[in-house]
Amino acid sequence: MKHTTKLRQLVDAEKILVAPGTYDPLMARMIAQAGFEAVEMNGAGVTYTTLAMPDLGLVTMTEMVERAYRVADACDLPVICDADTGYGNALNVIRTVREFERAGVAAIRLEDQEIPKRCGHFTGKTLVSVEEMVGKLKAALDTRIDPDFLIIARTDARSVDGLAAALDRVAAYADAGADMVFVEAPQSVEEFAAIPRAVDVPVLANMIEGGRSPLLSADDLQNLGFSVALFANGLARFLTRQAQDFLEILKREGTTEPLLDRMNGLDRQNEILGLAEYEALARKYGG
Repeated sequence: MKHTTKLRQLVDAEKILVAPGTYDPLMARMIAQAGFEAVEMNGAGVTYTTLAMPDLGLVTMTEMVERAYRVADACDLPVICDADTGYGNALNVIRTVREFERAGVAAIRLEDQEIPKRCGHFTGKTLVSVEEMVGKLKAALDTRIDPDFLIIARTDARSVDGLAAALDRVAAYADAGADMVFVEAPQSVEEFAAIPRAVDVPVLANMIEGGRSPLLSADDLQNLGFSVALFANGLARFLTRQAQDFLEILKREGTTEPLLDRMNGLDRQNEILGLAEYEALARKYGG
């Protein structure tokens, strides 16, 4: 089954789809090995690990597409990919859709911020008009080759103009044909609950630890009417903290010995990477 078709089935299923966020192929493979059914790749994580910079719209479409291809190739899961603003106007969106679809992802998210965009939980954002965003969505929908390739519409209006404006925007985006909608940074459980009631298409929620939204469980979100729960950057922030601890101990002790029980040994690391399968292929083909 195509990953795009599989993702549509998962979105339409009764049980909410939980998609952890990744920023590289190794983490994508580990998400698959942990038993998740989809993976999300976001611009923030790619910006952190490609540029060591904050999420201020600094990563380019080319960099995102290259990483998306690597992520999709490394794990046999549908990939939901952040496409920011589409990297320009409606013409840019046309190219963006073509490139991400060729990269093998199953869905992209397009948002209604002006360029340069900012993290959805930062202040200082500005929005394009509803009409401009609707035009971008229509361009995306007309461009995709695979009708199962999902176009997800995100609004950042909650932080700029309030919840009512955000609900009006996602309703307009759903009317324009978006397959799924996403209000970034609702500020209470009651605000989350209002979003699925505002539209007749599946709704996505994004859990950002320490952000503007309350941290809800997948079960909580399912009970509120959400179809997909992203945990977009938890893994990146968790591993950054572990790396800080590792480096502090190594600097202080001059050895990694105190950390051995918190590390994969070489054998376990190679098991994750599939070394035995590659060695079997080498033997099969005479390497």
